[in-house]
Amino acid sequence: MSNKPSILTTGILLIGAAYCLFPVLWVVIASTKSSSELFSTFTLAPSVHLFENIGDLFAYRDGLFLRWGWNTVLYAVGGAAVSTFVSAAAGYGLAKYDFRGKQLFFSAILAGVLLPAVILAIPQYLLFAKIGLTDTYWAVFLPSILSPYGIYLSRIYAGAAVPTEMIEAARTDGAGDVRIFWQFGIPMMLPGLVTIFLFQFVGIWNNYMLPYIMLGDDGLFPITVGLSTLLNQGSSQPAMYTTVITGSLVAILPLIALFFVLQRYWQVDLAAGATKG
Repeated sequence: MSNKPSILTTGILLIGAAYCLFPVLWVVIASTKSSSELFSTFTLAPSVHLFENIGDLFAYRDGLFLRWGWNTVLYAVGGAAVSTFVSAAAGYGLAKYDFRGKQLFFSAILAGVLLPAVILAIPQYLLFAKIGLTDTYWAVFLPSILSPYGIYLSRIYAGAAVPTEMIEAARTDGAGDVRIFWQFGIPMMLPGLVTIFLFQFVGIWNNYMLPYIMLGDDGLFPITVGLSTLLNQGSSQPAMYTTVITGSLVAILPLIALFFVLQRYWQVDLAAGATKG
């Protein structure tokens, strides 16, 4: 049986890649145009105003976009890091410990995976309003800590990557459960935790509905909500459209960089799996 990819399969993959990458290409090209060229020139014809547009973006309201960027980094990095740790601990516990109600708890986690996050936005707002945390950093940070999907992935990965025999041997040598988790569990789960971190980071970075509902002070906005407010001004100030498009280009660059930085962990994991196989 031939291992060469068929022309049909290759063609479908190329069409899928083009479908996914065309919006990115459009954003890159549109970011090079002035506001007058944006709607008057051919869509895929680049211009020479990229750095001018970037300068206008960062100069808007004394660098408000930089503040939005810092807020987004704070929400995404902090939320993803804490969420990854919580997911690792919960998943490890579900995979390696037996306790009363374990299956019920895991079933509740699976139900949480199927529940769209947008459904919880209004109840979360009402709860945070009750305790006076709306319009604060905590209103966006705290809801991002618990990730049912992250706990599910962590449980699956811990069950496959952390041998029960190793845990029992460590206990025989006098190691406590916390030490075993930190010294053996987390390093063995690292490739899976990188995946969970990336999923959470991208989810928080692109999150719009929760911060839109929770925040009223534009100094606390992430990039998504901030660019949305600029887009709403475009009807009366057409120049804002170019600023929004340039901001969108700048906003996706950290995601691309993060993917290239973290992909080596997946490559190492795949290589290790192939060696074991």
